[in-house]
Amino acid sequence: MAKSSDFGAFMEKFTLHPTSSSHQLPLSGLTFAIKDIFDVNGYVTGFGNPDWARTHTAATSTAPAVLAVLGAGATCVGKTIMDEMAYSINGENKHYGTPRNPCAPDRIPGGSSSGSAVAVGAKLVEFSLGTDTGGSVRVPASYCGILGFRPSHDVVPTAGVTPMAQSFDTVGWFARDPLILSRVGHVLLHLPMVDPIKPIQVIIPDDCFSLSSIPSNRTSEVLIKSVKKLFGDHIVKHVKLADYVKDKVPSLQKFMNVGDGDRLYDIASLAALSSARSLLLRYEFKNNHAEWITGVNPDLGPGISEHVWEAVRTTGENIDTCHSVKIEFCAALSALIGDCGILALPTVPGAPPKLQTDPTTLEVFEAQAFSLLSIASVSGFCQVSIPLGMHDNLPVSISLLARHGSDSFLLNLVETLYDTLQQESEIAEKMIS
Repeated sequence: MAKSSDFGAFMEKFTLHPTSSSHQLPLSGLTFAIKDIFDVNGYVTGFGNPDWARTHTAATSTAPAVLAVLGAGATCVGKTIMDEMAYSINGENKHYGTPRNPCAPDRIPGGSSSGSAVAVGAKLVEFSLGTDTGGSVRVPASYCGILGFRPSHDVVPTAGVTPMAQSFDTVGWFARDPLILSRVGHVLLHLPMVDPIKPIQVIIPDDCFSLSSIPSNRTSEVLIKSVKKLFGDHIVKHVKLADYVKDKVPSLQKFMNVGDGDRLYDIASLAALSSARSLLLRYEFKNNHAEWITGVNPDLGPGISEHVWEAVRTTGENIDTCHSVKIEFCAALSALIGDCGILALPTVPGAPPKLQTDPTTLEVFEAQAFSLLSIASVSGFCQVSIPLGMHDNLPVSISLLARHGSDSFLLNLVETLYDTLQQESEIAEKMIS
């Protein structure tokens, strides 16, 4: 199925031509790929699993997000491999193969939008579409050394996209070039291009960066130096996010002692946030797919099978509390960041793990990852993962978050910051080597 020339990124190749031939369109001349979770008229949406593909008929319409970029002048060249039922951030698929990470071939590409990230990272397309529920754009963007954007929740239509959990599902996108990232975003968001706005504050949560195994001089310090150079040092602020969240989100108390409360490798309030997210995600996934799962008993890969059946067994207990957590956390984070403010985070807590690592050995890493990823997922805020070169021959990234609805502001800020970030990253890389 997957050929080495395409890095194993594609499920199926075909061409969807732009719906308009004007050369003035914002995405004219660009090619893109789409995750096999988007409906395309006349094609079966495979959702990463052959049993799903076998038991579903071809779509009779095309997802609005795909139509939007076709209407803006881009050409679609095919569908990409994804993790089964979108239920993993690793990018390994036992049925269709694992797309090869172009930055680090012996490492996982990240998932669940694995093929879409690899297609961009390997320069097979200029941009691609994926989805991000718990991190499925942000993680593979980080692992493949490219830009990945998770928009504010509910601002890009998810019609014609197989759902995972509607409280968190978003349509995201990948690019290598910040200008293309921004153009695609403005098309999907139906927003005009506007002049950049200077950030009022850039918040560095030191406790979150302490979770990362990457040295701070390759992540947060690169950002701080870039921000000071462009905007002045007065806008950089340091906080302990976990303490703030614990104080401002009282409904999290119910999740504070779930599992191992005294683990040294996590931050209690953010681990609780991740637990609330996981419970609501499982509950909504069950409502979407339990009938099909129990009826078909699909062949699922290691790790994914356990997650899927755990979701099927989930009850409605504490679901109301999960919704309270979402409301309280969104309000708290809005108050902290403010208008035209930015929260910086490690996208993930370290380098991409090696291929075919036993899932049990990844438990600590994934727990830390979801503590960080849940911040945007639960709040519904927009987040971008930005590559910062390589450390120990593996890709490094940093993420920026902005308030819900501040997508255009964040996209423009990436354009403004990007070159300086790369320059500072190169300097830091040379100093270490």
